[in-house]
Amino acid sequence: MLCMRSAHVLVSFQFADKVGLIETAVMMAAPMSWRRLVYTPTLTGVFTRILDRLFRTRDRRRGSSVLLLAPLLAEADPSPLPVFRSPGSTGVQDTDGLRARFRWMAEHVPAFRVPGTHIHILTSPDQFYHTMKARIKTAKRRVVMASLYLGTGPLEQELVDCMQEALERSQEGDNPDLQVSILLDYTRGSRGKTNSRTMLLPLLQQYSSQMRVSLYHTPDLRGLLRLLVPQRFNETIGVQHIKAYLFDDDLIISGANLSDSYFTNRQDRYVLLENCGEVADFFSDLVGAVGDVSLQLQTDNSVSMMYGMVHPYRGNRDDFSASARQHIMEVVNTAHARQHIAESERLVRESDGEEGGKEDTWVFPLVQMKPLGIQVDEQVTQRLLTDAGPGATVFLTSGYFNLTRAYMSLVLGVGADYRILTASPEVNGFFGAKGIAGEIPAAYIHIARQFYSKVCQLGQQERVHLHEYHRAQWTFHAKGAGDVVPEVYRGVQLYVPAARPPRQTVGQTAYSPHQELLLRPCLTREVANTHLAGFSLVLRLKVRWWGPSYRSC
Repeated sequence: MLCMRSAHVLVSFQFADKVGLIETAVMMAAPMSWRRLVYTPTLTGVFTRILDRLFRTRDRRRGSSVLLLAPLLAEADPSPLPVFRSPGSTGVQDTDGLRARFRWMAEHVPAFRVPGTHIHILTSPDQFYHTMKARIKTAKRRVVMASLYLGTGPLEQELVDCMQEALERSQEGDNPDLQVSILLDYTRGSRGKTNSRTMLLPLLQQYSSQMRVSLYHTPDLRGLLRLLVPQRFNETIGVQHIKAYLFDDDLIISGANLSDSYFTNRQDRYVLLENCGEVADFFSDLVGAVGDVSLQLQTDNSVSMMYGMVHPYRGNRDDFSASARQHIMEVVNTAHARQHIAESERLVRESDGEEGGKEDTWVFPLVQMKPLGIQVDEQVTQRLLTDAGPGATVFLTSGYFNLTRAYMSLVLGVGADYRILTASPEVNGFFGAKGIAGEIPAAYIHIARQFYSKVCQLGQQERVHLHEYHRAQWTFHAKGAGDVVPEVYRGVQLYVPAARPPRQTVGQTAYSPHQELLLRPCLTREVANTHLAGFSLVLRLKVRWWGPSYRSC
């Protein structure tokens, strides 16, 4: 959850992807103890329902001056997270270049070396959609797809048809070992009469031995809260938010869901890793581990847990979290140990005079599952921002602007220059929505205005720049971070060349630390002139600049 206190914004570059909880302008200025009292899950669920009914008529007549929808109602910030520090690891590069600079990260998370030529940036929703369809059709061993939900329109049905085509071919003997595994969120995937479950049910019924559909259910939605909070609002309690799409040894890491707007006019980011078997194996195992602790969809549309697994809302909450954490971290720790041994062996071979391969790019998968007590991404991100000192430029982008207190301190502290790109109200996915949801874009603008006011108060306008993405008839959902990513040109476009200078870090993050399961890759590159573009948006767009002439102090 994120927090905001009158003139002091507590936002997070852990950008949230969903409607959060609701508070009024009065509550924003209330003491922390009052907000902590008000924010209990049960009271929040009931409160949002009452407010929606109370203000719906008023909001139709005019904008509400009382209700300002801060998307993420927060509790008090927890104690600062420990920042990874290793002996002799200062973030300064030595003769080993990038490897030394990020060696501290490899000591805590798996580190995969891949050729930069195998990493490609998809630049549009249409390209993302058609790439997935083509890869599904040609998959021979596995299709693994993790998303918040699968939509119910004709484009989504075409995607399901591609899976059916691949499974049909497998049964004809072309590739009999093909397995299809889908991981979605339970609450979002079960919303409405026609939903993600009903879209996948025919496939599950026809190919039950080759098909698995797992529905993650947060352990925080239970008891009376689960009974009282209605659909859609229950998604604010917690969701499965990993977006990974895997086809044999090819992998797409994205923030895009499997829904029509993400295939047409909702700009996101999409990193394709081709023929990267070890990375693909890790992601397949990790998604599988999350699937193991999730509810399993049955052929009659019921759900059940795997044998021996703790139930997420019927079982003890602490027992579920501990069991799930152990199960998931076993995958992470096993991969980390395996990669550590492989890297040690590679260094020995190089010291003996053997030539290294073409694996010039590092991939560090970072896992964030705070409801389960897994906070690796938070810790690594804090360290990365801490190490970004004067002379560096950090680029952050998100469709939803809401930094945490820790990241706010790092951004506003003396250090790197920051270029922040967020969605204008017109391209926010909730723009024009009915009822209380229609206030969400204004709430994010309020958060951004408070943040920029703080920037101005500290006289940091030359160091911290805030931009807005605007494109007619489109929405903006991309999230990313890096110390060298595309420059933002006022009113022109945002782009990334195919090859950039060495020693760069790129990554993407999309989570609310109390609510979501997240997996993000952090990619680093040792040498120049590879095809790794990292996080990229190749767009024709308008970028508004927050400055003296626009939404200024």
